[in-house]
Amino acid sequence: MSEVQTLISHNLCPYVQRAAIVLSEKSAPFDRIYIDLADKPEWFQKASPLGKVPLLKTGEGRYLFESAPIVEYLDETQPGRLHPDQPVERARHRAYVEFASQVLNGIGSLYNAKHKQDFEAAKAALRLNFCHLEEQIDPEGPFFAGDPFSLVDAAFAPVFRYFDVLDDFVDLKVLDGLENTEKWRQHLAKRPSVVTAVAETYQEDLRAFLRRRDSWLSYLLKQSDIAASATAKH
Repeated sequence: MSEVQTLISHNLCPYVQRAAIVLSEKSAPFDRIYIDLADKPEWFQKASPLGKVPLLKTGEGRYLFESAPIVEYLDETQPGRLHPDQPVERARHRAYVEFASQVLNGIGSLYNAKHKQDFEAAKAALRLNFCHLEEQIDPEGPFFAGDPFSLVDAAFAPVFRYFDVLDDFVDLKVLDGLENTEKWRQHLAKRPSVVTAVAETYQEDLRAFLRRRDSWLSYLLKQSDIAASATAKH
């Protein structure tokens, strides 16, 4: 299938990143349209019954919604399968794609926590998730299941991208001592499809988003900004 597809995106959405990564891994030509989710155009509301991104407009002009069916569709229709051949392993990978979504929910709980106590509870829950994940990663690497890049890798790359920003101003310790996870994270960060899945402004866009949350993490970020500003003046 050689038709150019269109990925309807939001600049911070991790689920959009999944689709962008898979499209890049497949060397599938695609365009991107960015929309403001706070001011959704009428055509988008008709095409996306859940009101969310990503949307994929196929070469046939049909819209697909929700990241999981979008990436499954791309894997089935574009050459270079990213799912395992064995049914049981394929089912396991699908389960860990869903697990990535739960981890993203946990990150949402972290940056939305209003008080330090809730923030610490969200941190502890994330730590448990990553401790479980540590035992599932192929220790030989470089990716989740060893050498082949898979849909699980596409799902977790946006997860780790959050930590690339958070690590600049808070020591979460969520990934401390998790050698397989950290090695996997580093390999994903260098993958061209992962690098190009977001705009160059992503890190500052995310910091601006976090500042607006009125949460404990917002407070920590603002304290870091104040400290950085004071240092720059001296």
